[in-house]
Amino acid sequence: MNPAYTESLNKLIEEFGKLPGIGPKSAERLAFHVLKSTPDEALALARAIADLKKKIRQCKICYNLAESDTCQICADSRRDHSILCVVEQPKDIISLEKTGLCKWVYHVLNGHIAPLEGIEPADLTIDALMQRIQGGGVNEVVMATNPNLEGDGTALYIGSLLRSMKIKVTRLARGLPTGSAIEFAGGNILADAILGRSEW
Repeated sequence: MNPAYTESLNKLIEEFGKLPGIGPKSAERLAFHVLKSTPDEALALARAIADLKKKIRQCKICYNLAESDTCQICADSRRDHSILCVVEQPKDIISLEKTGLCKWVYHVLNGHIAPLEGIEPADLTIDALMQRIQGGGVNEVVMATNPNLEGDGTALYIGSLLRSMKIKVTRLARGLPTGSAIEFAGGNILADAILGRSEW
């Protein structure tokens, strides 16, 4: 708390400081930016944050972000619903979609298996994924979990569940550096990984 600032300004700086990657100086700059903006601009930001928390939910089919029961990708009849791409988080979908190569649909696990962190398969949406596949119509499952220990372990676990189902299981090619995260990969690297995926 800076005694030179008012209580409300200190509170805003404190809240901005809780955001990832925002240090004390950046939090201060953001707070002063809001302070200098017009009331309409500041209230538009506040409304956007409030709307985000009120409207965003999980798609009932794939667990992606949605503002209705079904996300835009699942509702798109032009997509190839026979290819199901499994990712850890909704932000991974955003990165993959930016390549313009993905015409498939997705399933979001909401994390990865990490026993040391207390995250077991039952804590993810793996059961929902298996029910979805058992419902029919899926010919290929693309494992797009992160190329690190937890992501590979999660992909191996899901792959073992799918072996008896006679479904093609592929993994994004290793154009993705091991130990990295999909959200930080460049478009060209992701494009190579998507086009070079192999049976797994």
